[in-house]
Amino acid sequence: MSEAAAALDAAHCAACCCAPTSSKILMVVFLVLLTLAILLGNLVTLAVVLGTKHFHTPQGYLKASLAAADLAVGALVVPLTVYAEVSLMVRDAAPDWVSHNSQATAGTTGTTRATGFHPCTVIGPVFAGCTLVSISTIFLLTVERSIAVLRPLHKESVITRRRTTVLIASSWVGSFLLAVCPVVFSDEIALEYNSCSRMCNYALGSTAVGGEFPSRAWKILLLFPVFDFTLLGGTVVINVISLSTIRRYSKRRKHLAESECQSASKPTFSDIKAAKIIGTLTLVFTVSFTPIAVFVVGNVLGNEWCNFSFFSFWILASNSGLNVIIYSVRDHKFRMRAQKLLFPCSFSKSAPNT
Repeated sequence: MSEAAAALDAAHCAACCCAPTSSKILMVVFLVLLTLAILLGNLVTLAVVLGTKHFHTPQGYLKASLAAADLAVGALVVPLTVYAEVSLMVRDAAPDWVSHNSQATAGTTGTTRATGFHPCTVIGPVFAGCTLVSISTIFLLTVERSIAVLRPLHKESVITRRRTTVLIASSWVGSFLLAVCPVVFSDEIALEYNSCSRMCNYALGSTAVGGEFPSRAWKILLLFPVFDFTLLGGTVVINVISLSTIRRYSKRRKHLAESECQSASKPTFSDIKAAKIIGTLTLVFTVSFTPIAVFVVGNVLGNEWCNFSFFSFWILASNSGLNVIIYSVRDHKFRMRAQKLLFPCSFSKSAPNT
């Protein structure tokens, strides 16, 4: 076994095998509950948005895209971690692929390429791609709401279902192309199950020389925080402009005549409410994403930050189950439709007899 693989085994033992059994059990319980919450929440969101005509709008399609990205995290990313940690807890030994990265097989040395399938070659780009899809979709939601608030007369002509569908498809294709860039354009970057974050992460490959990231790999990995912070920064700025406009409009509305309040040049109450919901989404996602962005930059610069990496990755993963809560709290129509889906019997009993 290579020195890199041996070091990885030792790190995994230190981080996982030597951990108290109670800590392992609590972590597995947390991961299982998180999986169920993400799956249930986003399935409900998709059912409400796709099954209700009221939500068949550009904004609704974007919310469905966001839910699909979060659903992929709950269906693929988190279950792999559950499998690895349960195997470690039950058999006192992690699966073979945990001890090596995607460029080397257990027991090989040097630069020998892997001959077997490594789950992280799929799960790593899936998590990165879904994260990028979430960021780009929140950006598109913010732009869509800003047009409705700042240019209400142009909303119907600018924001169309066809354009929205094209933008959604472009965000998915572009995000996953960016997610696979590190392993496609650099032989020095591999994917591994990280013993600190308990997730599939990009790492120094077996073809690299030395223990530090080469400059080429360093530059490629920095594409992620640059892309993420550029979109998130633009999203925050647009939200601030939109919410400031809403605040000024709300103050002026008290002094306007009734006829002027209903002018078509003013944003509607539903547009204002939707903009506030998107502002909440942006704030929650930014708070969830910031730790992992800090970790990625620090990791590229040579800092391991083992404990911090675990919390940063799983705070971001937990965000995949939060959007349905935001919709339910802030959107009355969504909440009523979700309740009807989850508790159909109570609704049928309360319905008047015909």
